[in-house]
Amino acid sequence: MAAPGSRIRRFTVAERLLHWLLAVAFVVLLYTGFLMSVPVLEGTVPRPTAKAWHIDAAVALAVGTVVILIARSRVFARTVGQLERFDDDDRRWLAQVPRRVTIGATAPPQGRFNAGQKLNTAVVAGLMVVSYITGGLLWLGERNTTYRFAGTIDVHDDVMWLLMLLVIGHLYMALINPFTRPALRGIVTGSVDRAWARRHHAKWVADEEHAAPESSPAPLTTDSRTGP
Repeated sequence: MAAPGSRIRRFTVAERLLHWLLAVAFVVLLYTGFLMSVPVLEGTVPRPTAKAWHIDAAVALAVGTVVILIARSRVFARTVGQLERFDDDDRRWLAQVPRRVTIGATAPPQGRFNAGQKLNTAVVAGLMVVSYITGGLLWLGERNTTYRFAGTIDVHDDVMWLLMLLVIGHLYMALINPFTRPALRGIVTGSVDRAWARRHHAKWVADEEHAAPESSPAPLTTDSRTGP
């Protein structure tokens, strides 16, 4: 068994790169969206400039995501498989959320991603697809009235607000909540505290330790050993 206080790698370089690409692009998209839709901000930056930044960020995110996914397809095939796998422990995790919030009940053992993270990823992915479809229609509609549909801009804006709420919740869990804040290190350096991981992602740690017996090299202590 690994020594207390050691770390375990949770995210590869490619996974972290994709996460930060999404984070930076989302900030730009949100900011430029506000510049074009919130009256008090309109005129802060010329609308054509804000729109160009908005489109550039959307294109950069789409292209960057495709490139990273193709370059590390095996890594993300594993990740997608873990996110899609929903078992009885995941269902119990979701059902017991009220009990954990009210009386601090112990959560069922989880894999590398808990049920909440799996659900959040699915919702964010779905909303991103809708935002790209509606954004594409708005872009095309400026060039061809055939693609102008009533309500497209309202759907696009509503998706933005929903995504912003999810991001606020994500930031709370990553930066403020004391029980989940240690996870932030994983998306920054790639590794997390092994004892924390055992408490929150017991099934994943057990699988990792089973795949890497005691005779294997010592657990990660610096990010220099992480790889894509």
